[in-house]
Amino acid sequence: MDLSAELKENLISRIKNSNDITLLNKLKTIFDSSEQALYQLNAEQEIAINSGREQIKREEFSANAKVITDLREWLSKK
Repeated sequence: MDLSAELKENLISRIKNSNDITLLNKLKTIFDSSEQALYQLNAEQEIAINSGREQIKREEFSANAKVITDLREWLSKK
């Protein structure tokens, strides 16, 4: 096992076994902040994401299986 995989396994094990809410919240904050640095969204992208989230809250979406079925049906007509 390479060093990276070994370190990941060690961290995963320690996180799973921890009941320290303070530590777990700190780890969550670290992960959240590192993810934010990965994604630099422009205003239009943020609006689109927020719009999608609002649609989900209003249950204005289709199940994945239905979308796939509809797509296959549409493709079969082409």
